[in-house]
Amino acid sequence: MTGIVQTGADQLTRLGSKLLNGKRFALLTNPTGIDSSFRSTIDLCRNVKGGQLTAFFACEHGLRNEKQAGVLFEDEMDAEYDLPVYSLYGTNRRPTAESLKNLDAIVYDIQDLGVRFYTYLTTLVYVMEACADYGVELLVLDRPNPLGGNRVEGGILEEEFESMVGAWRMPILTGMTIGEFARLVNGQMEKPCRLEVIPLEGWNRSMEFPDTGLPWIMPSPNMPSMETVRIYGGNCLFEGTNLSEGRGTTRPFEMIGAPWLDHRKLAEMMADLNLPGVHYHPVTFTPSFHKYAGELCNGIMTYVSDRDSFRAVESGLSLLHQILRLHPEKLEWRGREDGKLFIDILSGTAEVRLRAADLEGLRSILNGWRADSEQWREIRRPYLLYEEA
Repeated sequence: MTGIVQTGADQLTRLGSKLLNGKRFALLTNPTGIDSSFRSTIDLCRNVKGGQLTAFFACEHGLRNEKQAGVLFEDEMDAEYDLPVYSLYGTNRRPTAESLKNLDAIVYDIQDLGVRFYTYLTTLVYVMEACADYGVELLVLDRPNPLGGNRVEGGILEEEFESMVGAWRMPILTGMTIGEFARLVNGQMEKPCRLEVIPLEGWNRSMEFPDTGLPWIMPSPNMPSMETVRIYGGNCLFEGTNLSEGRGTTRPFEMIGAPWLDHRKLAEMMADLNLPGVHYHPVTFTPSFHKYAGELCNGIMTYVSDRDSFRAVESGLSLLHQILRLHPEKLEWRGREDGKLFIDILSGTAEVRLRAADLEGLRSILNGWRADSEQWREIRRPYLLYEEA
């Protein structure tokens, strides 16, 4: 199979022997690390002439996406390849001096979503900082932003809310490929690392993932399809509440709900907003795990009717606003072990928690986020690799 678009992994066979010749290197990847012919980046790296693959790094969900969201894990030996796997989602979130001491380079190849709170972006930032500190090169194999390169939404993260689900001052939807984002971070870091990006071929900013001809491999256990990806940037906010975000069902993030939700009334309220490119429909579901496991939930399903006009973040925030109006006494904010509220961490501000319940507050947040998004378009411009079609 050959896609319209060629990823960095597709070019590794041709360029790897030049870029990795004489180097001991580690690979940070998961099952999305394949080329357009379904060949694993692991196997491609093992066959790079002149280079030596000596270790793996694994981020959230593990080397094989075998772990659910939030499951911590530690270093281990990989039985199949007999190489160490250094965890970046356990005791350590950054590569340690010990894990880097025998390395000349790290290869990064993971399909990202271009969404701030998807933790692969944060892991990339932490890896870049470690590479800069210890003099290790970083080679990023670029992959398409599944939402295209033009979709920017949400407010820029406020510094006090930096976390594993937001490690850089950026909006919720970045409008950048993983390689472009790496270039931006490296350009803004006080101490940049030695960065090389193998760019995409045949991709332009108007392309969503289905337009690329590339195979879709789930980047994490609760991201099964492009429909999920389109909605995730808005409905992920419900992780910060006591509503189920659909984990434990076959349609995570597309469905949200709770046993106490008046889902039919909510569907009517959302229809009255006449939001572009989206329809909300009442559903019922029973999660098999996570929030309300085994309990019947009244929910609402998000259907994207027009991908070009749909605005995931604004629609998700509007849905949260209506639930706050409908059930002010039942909706609760989830806390974290560090005492911070998860909705603040996800949204990158306290404003959603403090002001989204009233219409004036909602409008103020949205207006501020739109201004932030336009500011981001200018900030990111020097680091872009690809033009419009």
